[in-house]
Amino acid sequence: MKTIIIAFLSILSVTVTSCSKNDEINEITLELSNLEKQDLIFLREEEKLARDVYLYAFEKYHEQIFYNISQSEQQHMNSVLYLLNKYNLEDPIIEALGVFSNQDLQQLYNQLTAQVDISIIEALKVGATIEDLDIKDIDEFELNTQSLDILNVYSGLKCGSRNHLRSFVLELDLNSISYSPQFISNEEYNEIIESDKERCGGI
Repeated sequence: MKTIIIAFLSILSVTVTSCSKNDEINEITLELSNLEKQDLIFLREEEKLARDVYLYAFEKYHEQIFYNISQSEQQHMNSVLYLLNKYNLEDPIIEALGVFSNQDLQQLYNQLTAQVDISIIEALKVGATIEDLDIKDIDEFELNTQSLDILNVYSGLKCGSRNHLRSFVLELDLNSISYSPQFISNEEYNEIIESDKERCGGI
């Protein structure tokens, strides 16, 4: 499977906008860097990829875990859309299931759904892989911003992904199948799996 590697470093640009000569208070406009914008746009589609793959797996195997987590991924998509709207960024989403503006994500979707087709076990491995990748990407995106609203959303999304990873790994364990992390470190993976399910504030 192709590994999507995105490593960005960015700073937050602060533009001070002076008001008119009236006795109005100066406003501070926080302007996102290009890297922050790219991260948010990419993440919006990456969450769609997760949702669409899980809906595909649910349609094929009718296992409730895929439907339940797909609904959580829709909430994740909505959280990122809130930020896109707040910062007047164009939404990259194409409404059709399994269709993406980002061609790397399109290729990844095609690869993952082909793996889902093999068996229910492979579909569960795909679920663990997606969450593993999501956590890795958000770990990196967090380094690219100082905006508290963005960091809060990232924190909630990562919390949800940790819970999803726990769920998929548990299902694999019940089938005597082990999962080895492909993107996050063994240390981070073990810390997640060995800890309890978290409350993620509705994200």
